[in-house]
Amino acid sequence: MSVKKNLEYFNNKLKNTDCTLIAVTKTHAPELIMEAYKAGCKIYGENKVQELVTKHEAMPKDIEWHMIGHLQSNKVKLITPFIYLIHSVDSTSLLKEINKQGQKAGRKINCLLQIHIAAEETKFGFSEKEAMALIDSNEFSGMTNISIIGLMGMATNTDDKEQIRKEFRGLKKIFERIKEDYHVQNLAMKELSMGMSSDYDIAIEEGSTMIRVGSAIFGKRE
Repeated sequence: MSVKKNLEYFNNKLKNTDCTLIAVTKTHAPELIMEAYKAGCKIYGENKVQELVTKHEAMPKDIEWHMIGHLQSNKVKLITPFIYLIHSVDSTSLLKEINKQGQKAGRKINCLLQIHIAAEETKFGFSEKEAMALIDSNEFSGMTNISIIGLMGMATNTDDKEQIRKEFRGLKKIFERIKEDYHVQNLAMKELSMGMSSDYDIAIEEGSTMIRVGSAIFGKRE
């Protein structure tokens, strides 16, 4: 199927939901991304900073860019001038750097806290307890150039759909708990980023507001 047809499929699937499609462009050529752009897709996610910067410079400027991969503190300054949303905030030190660079750029940077929900230790993220301790801290309330607008999580890479569902359901509960219990100036729980090409159906059913889909749109990575 073509990129256009794949996008039509997802647009139809998400038509009556509150879920947004983030088209993941990792390793895909600008020509393929332009095919998606011409088909009306203007929200893209990238895993690596250098690739994100290069594509931002080369592509139309009305594109909304999302950083979805692991972000190193020393590379934050490269994306703060233009990034729409950073999904992968997985430590307090990273958030402090985003706030610092946001201040330098004269921008308030939208972020999601990445919560570790998978069985794999290799995945990044806060525990529920760590995330709540951060939000509750004086340090957090003093960060005036970031806005936490929700959470992100990656389920275990498994064929066990019930495990994936359990992990997504658990993340939704954390999201609701924070939304209900914490009322801080730079916190507005609106987005729940969960679900990729292999598990987006379950994520949508469990309340995702953003699915991050690459191969199901663009085909296998180059």
